[in-house]
Amino acid sequence: MERENQIMKTLALALVLSLPVPRLTPPAPLSPTHSQLPAKRHGGQWYFAATGHAVYCYGPVMTVPQSPGVLLKVATFCRGDQTMVPLKD
Repeated sequence: MERENQIMKTLALALVLSLPVPRLTPPAPLSPTHSQLPAKRHGGQWYFAATGHAVYCYGPVMTVPQSPGVLLKVATFCRGDQTMVPLKD
């Protein structure tokens, strides 16, 4: 009985070793999907900031009251996460 168990184990091991080994291939490089691409904003315009730099903004130009009687012209939603940039008149 012990001899038969040993033969069965040997045959099972031989069967497993004779099976083909699966080859793993590296995954193909992923191309970015539409939702992963950076959003393109349309309708932006270059403005001259009060600091002397050019800024590219997507929102409208607004006039904001500062102190009593003083109005400040600002461009809104500018590149670089700036919500409002004071403009040079």
